[in-house]
Amino acid sequence: MEQEGLPEAEAKKRIWLVDSKGLIVKDRASGGITEHKAHFANEHEHIPDLAQAVKTLKPTALIGAAAIGGVFTEEILRDMASFNDKPIIFALSNPTSKAECTAEEAYKATNGKAVFASGSPFDPYTTPEGKTLVPGQGNNAYVFPGVALGVTLFGVRHISDDIFLEAAKALADLVTEEHLAEGRVYPPLQQVREVSVKLAIHTGEYAYEKNIASLYPKPSNMEEFVRSNMYDYNYESFEPEFYDWPSQ
Repeated sequence: MEQEGLPEAEAKKRIWLVDSKGLIVKDRASGGITEHKAHFANEHEHIPDLAQAVKTLKPTALIGAAAIGGVFTEEILRDMASFNDKPIIFALSNPTSKAECTAEEAYKATNGKAVFASGSPFDPYTTPEGKTLVPGQGNNAYVFPGVALGVTLFGVRHISDDIFLEAAKALADLVTEEHLAEGRVYPPLQQVREVSVKLAIHTGEYAYEKNIASLYPKPSNMEEFVRSNMYDYNYESFEPEFYDWPSQ
């Protein structure tokens, strides 16, 4: 939000956190707040539970990362769909037993409107109308290998948060209209090797733009350079070579 021009104070007002004691607000009498949570504490009356916080604040997105299985209840999911055309539901906790909700629960409760992603893998869901939605798995395999490859190849000495933000943008650009029509928010995981190539190239381009790369001169063909330095796990043959012993 700040990169798009919103002042930090205004950006914080659009982020609301909920913990075991309820909504995190300034001067919370019930349970208090720790220092790292205080950074995102807004001015608001205390709300003791997530369901009421959703009804009151009407968020556009729910992000679960507390490993409390089932905390995104049917009521909460229905409420999200009632005031959002495309409610964003990210149940990112894993393993599966700790997921805030399943893909099927999110799609059913929102009548297929949810933009869903999870930390655990879930099967595709077919709506009563016959449309199949493919839930995205928010797996670090999408970003970490590509960023690490780019950082290594182009000699980036300091890895800032901006590098990961740039990688996230590059990943989003790889999502096609066809993917979106299927309900995906990430490319198929089967394409992760190609994703890594694109992210490594983007990381390199960003590093040269910001003068944080230490590999010089800059490769004339970035894609060729990246591909030539990727590990290839394919072998031409596992069989040893045999030669006929001469008869004489």
